[in-house]
Amino acid sequence: MFDTRFISSAISRSAETPVDRRRLLAAAGVTGLGTGLAALAATLPAQPAAAISPSDEAISDATILNFALNLEYLEAEFYLRAVTGSGLPADLITGIDPQGGVVGGRPVPFATTAVKRIAQEIAADEKAHVAFLRSALGGAKVSRPAIDLRGSFTAAALAAGVITKGQTFDPFASEENFLLGAFLFEDVGVTAYKGAAPLIYNKTYLGAAAGILAVEAYHAGIIRTTLNAKGLQVPATKISDARDSLDGPTDDDQGLTLGGVQNLVPTDANALVYGRTAERVLNIVYLTPNQIDKGGFFPEGINGAIVASGNPGSRV
Repeated sequence: MFDTRFISSAISRSAETPVDRRRLLAAAGVTGLGTGLAALAATLPAQPAAAISPSDEAISDATILNFALNLEYLEAEFYLRAVTGSGLPADLITGIDPQGGVVGGRPVPFATTAVKRIAQEIAADEKAHVAFLRSALGGAKVSRPAIDLRGSFTAAALAAGVITKGQTFDPFASEENFLLGAFLFEDVGVTAYKGAAPLIYNKTYLGAAAGILAVEAYHAGIIRTTLNAKGLQVPATKISDARDSLDGPTDDDQGLTLGGVQNLVPTDANALVYGRTAERVLNIVYLTPNQIDKGGFFPEGINGAIVASGNPGSRV
């Protein structure tokens, strides 16, 4: 049913190591095609580890999933520390590329049971996302990079105008600050998965990414709704404007109000969520409009093949 050229292309696009190719065959339910296919998978050359552009047609699914794993590490560490005071366990941070530590984070003194339960549920989801992606990637998974949950938030809040020079912003100091910190991440996560979806070749992985995107959208909707109920539209809109100033010339990001009307679901004219390229996502988490390979929440950069933020002179 499948010729050798099709099988070779599918496997090569979807994995980076022989182990991952075998995992892909099992996940796709095609191991019954026989030893010839398994032998073909084992002999295919691994994808190069050099930095690449996510717009490259040859980008592998494993590269895309590893990019997503970096973002899930960031979100999981933020939420877990807000809820428990501790981050991911040691068995969920190992992998290829340098492993880094986490600066900042402590239990939030939640004032309401409702917000605390929201934080607990999202923390559990993000931890599960990390475990799932690591399992899917197998031996090709990247380790957790160095993460800054202290100075990065102050820099982001200062750039957004939420605080003024000389002040600090601690997202773990109150539940209001926590919600604003979560808002910085959640909308970015949704647009990142939306932007990556067209690049995923294997349908099994695409279905998994769609499932994670849906969960991140639920999270974003909950955070936006809760911020709106607490009357935090102004600082949330400032954060939205700051994200927009970092990720390119287009005015896509949306706050909690749009044209003076409540805007809990940020969409385009067709009521569709927009996507961000990997470079644009990195502009936000690195807290810069320029092309660099580290900074902001990832002081040593992220792990994997996609590492550079966008160049403002060649942004799409």
